[in-house]
Amino acid sequence: MSVARAAAGALAVLAAAMAATAARADTLGEVRQRGYLRCGITESGPGFSFVNAAGKRAGFEIDHCNTIAAALFGTLKVQYVLTTPQTAFTLLQSRGIDVFPAGATWSFSRDAALGLDFAGVYFIDGQGFLVRNRSGVQRVADLAGATICVAQGTTLEQNLADYFHRRRLKYRPITYGDADKALEAYQADRCDAVTMQRAALAARAAGMPDRAQHRILGEIISREPQGPLVRQNDSRWRDIVFWALNVRVAAEELGVSQRNVAQMRKSSPNREVQRMLGVYGNYGRALGLSNDWAFNVIRLVGNYDDVWRRNLSPIGLERGPNRLVSQGGAMLALPFR
Repeated sequence: MSVARAAAGALAVLAAAMAATAARADTLGEVRQRGYLRCGITESGPGFSFVNAAGKRAGFEIDHCNTIAAALFGTLKVQYVLTTPQTAFTLLQSRGIDVFPAGATWSFSRDAALGLDFAGVYFIDGQGFLVRNRSGVQRVADLAGATICVAQGTTLEQNLADYFHRRRLKYRPITYGDADKALEAYQADRCDAVTMQRAALAARAAGMPDRAQHRILGEIISREPQGPLVRQNDSRWRDIVFWALNVRVAAEELGVSQRNVAQMRKSSPNREVQRMLGVYGNYGRALGLSNDWAFNVIRLVGNYDDVWRRNLSPIGLERGPNRLVSQGGAMLALPFR
């Protein structure tokens, strides 16, 4: 066989492999053909993912699924697939779900080694503190000299020690076998504060009978940037998931909410609002969506603040680093231009 023929044969094999990979990577085509989104969720508790009094799935995590479905279909066509943080990656890799928006920390090893891609950051978690309203504590520095309940032998304990040492603040740790026991000790008034990841703290504290007498501080002492996961090598699907969640932050920045989106679509003179809501330009075509996809997201689910207030404010979770950049937080939307 000549070198030219061998090269041509190799190129043909490569082209066939690339075509097969591209066909397998077309999640948008699969979802459209199926007619609904398969969205991986966890049972993470009140505020995040739970079954409400009406028997329906609700929560911050559920609204991420609904957001993507609204962008795709203009309706909430979602099949919620129950998984766990331990099995979600495998389920996504094996195409059992289309997206896992429940919240995984964006780390190097996860990004580089799992065959998965993160589609932005929608939630910044971190270690926080629950305190009693009567204590007058407003910030972490006010806990100088306090007793703090914490799970023993965990990064929570180490983060606590490091944070107070760097700031030369004294405190007395009271350690317990796990986070739930630490919370129980706090409820029994054995310490001035309890510390764990803020999201977990909010979900656990939601069941406290005197929840209104306690507050979660807005500050955090560690950062856990979390975002939705999709399969690698499917750039169009990754873009859809990213922009569907990004548009909620953009809408809040631009003053567009679930309450006023219909009126803003009719009368806003702001060209960026017009582009976002499909009045001007073709900002859906590039994603393979209708031009009113962002309008449908805000109409059916709301902007970032709408979603937060509906799900996380009732369990006492303050936005903290999840505030807009203009308000001192880290949430920043990419522009519609």
